[in-house]
This record gives sequence, structure tokens and C-alpha cells, in this order.
Amino acid sequence: MAEEGKLTLVTRKPSFGLPTACPDCLPVYFYFKFAKIPFDLRFHSTFPDSDQIPYVESGAYVAYNNEKGGVVECLKEDGIVDLDSNFQTVPEWISMKVMILSWLRDALIYEVWVGSEANTTQKIFYSDLPWPIGKILYFKQVNATKQLLGITKANAERRETEIYRRAAIAYGALSTRLGEDSLFFERPTSLDATFLGHALFILQALPETSVLRSKLLSHSNLIQYAEKHSAELIEADSSSGVPSPKSDPSSSTSRTGGFSKWSSKPKSKPKREKTEEEKKFRRRAKYFLATQFVAILVFMSLLGGMGDAGVELEDDDEGFDYNE
Repeated sequence: MAEEGKLTLVTRKPSFGLPTACPDCLPVYFYFKFAKIPFDLRFHSTFPDSDQIPYVESGAYVAYNNEKGGVVECLKEDGIVDLDSNFQTVPEWISMKVMILSWLRDALIYEVWVGSEANTTQKIFYSDLPWPIGKILYFKQVNATKQLLGITKANAERRETEIYRRAAIAYGALSTRLGEDSLFFERPTSLDATFLGHALFILQALPETSVLRSKLLSHSNLIQYAEKHSAELIEADSSSGVPSPKSDPSSSTSRTGGFSKWSSKPKSKPKREKTEEEKKFRRRAKYFLATQFVAILVFMSLLGGMGDAGVELEDDDEGFDYNE
């Protein structure tokens, strides 16, 4: 490692029992943890939608998330820390990494910005902002995500099916590769850091109605992998100077039994209780439809009566001589 002093990782704030609730920041956090490099953790909330977060700084050195393919790639290229040496020419390692960074990343951002309720997303990115600004930034990012994933009104259902199908294939391939081992290859690499960040975010931050979460839970060895490394890496570590995050009672970690005890079937979304205004509007709508139906029946009966009267009038006219 270059002699630049202690590294500082700047991320979004912690939540859901995670050291940072940001899905882009967690892989970098675990990359440092797997590398066993001491670092400080600092939280940034001034520009929550910045694509520079996460970033690493040490003295005059800064590595931003939007440069050179991300923070981890910057650290490797700049000679700070490289866990992937001797693996970047291994075809299976490359295919696994690409699958996580494409299919699983697409599925995750779909769940965060399109497929789930806004509460989780706003808690991570916009909770420190005034409500109107947070809402505007949220809807802006939703539209940007739909454009990135090629989602339109016409193909929304088809794209959702395709995104989840690819995620299921990716989880299956990763599960097969992992088997009963504790790492995907003989030692930790960025592949482990990337998948661990992905898995723990899904398990702890996404709601029980999440389709992606249910697909991950169907692979018990991947869940055990996440449990094992979560216990080893997300705990108070005085040597790293990173404080253990306080547990969040609203997070998934409050559920007992560990990840492996959770059901792989997504719970149905609870029905929202109707307000008094909605109930009153519904009653009025039913009354309006009923009165319209009665009016149509009355109109049709009157129309039929007029037709009969016309027939009777024609019958009365028979045999009458207008020339008389």
C-alpha cells in the first residue's frame, strides 16, 4: 500500500443495521475489510444524489466512484490495494464478477427505485433533505433509472420479468460456484466484497415483499455466506477505528432466527386502509352509478311507451279518409 497515511472512506450514512445503507458504498467497505486495511469511515449527506459517493481520500489522494470504473478499480490501478491480482485472467472469476455488476446490479437498482415503495429509498438518500427537495430528487432518479433500464409504459411488465429472470439465473450460478465453501475462490477478492454488499443490502434493507429478496433467500448457501461474513466483518473492530453501527429497530435484522430462517416467499403487500374521504367518495360513486342506471331504465321504458303509442296511432288512422 502506498504511504499516503490512513485512508478515509466517505459513504452515505448507516441504517438497517448496516455500516452504510448505500448499496454502492457497501462493496467498498467490505473490500477494505477483506483486505484488512485500517481505515476511517465518514458519512456524507450534503449532496445525497452525487455519483461521486462513495470516495476514498488520504492526504492529497482522492478516488471517486464516478472515475475509472469505481473506487475499487481506482485503488487497484493506483497501487493502493489489489485483491484481484492473478484472478483477472481467470474466465470463471470474470464471468461471475460481470454477472454481479450487470444482471444483479440492474435487478437491485430496479428494486430500489422502481419495484419497491419509496420509504426505504428516501431513508437512505434523502432523509436529511427538506421533504419537497427529497421528493423532487427521488422522482428525478426514478425516471433516470427507467431510462437506464429501458423501461417504458409499453414494455414495463416484460422488462420486469426479464430483470428478475436474469437475477434468478445469476443467483443460481453463484450458488453453484460457492457450494459449501466460505469464499467464491481460494482467497477474498472484489467478487466477494461486491456480492456481500449486494446480499446484505437486500437482506437487511429491502422489505419482505421484495421479489429479489425472495429469489436470494431460495439459495441457502448464499444466505449462510452472508451470515458468516456479516458476523465477522460488521462488528466493533478497534483496529480499524470503524464504529459498529447501532441497530435499527425498523431493519430486517430485528427478525429473529437469522437470514436462513426467513421465508423465500415474498409477503403480499398489506392492503392500505381507506380514509373517510375515500369511503365517502366510493359511496357517492356507487349512488351516482345507481341513479344513472335507473335513469336509463326509465328512459328506455318511456321510449318503449312512445313506440307503442305510435303503433296505436297508426292503427287508429287506418280507414280514415282525409278527403272526406
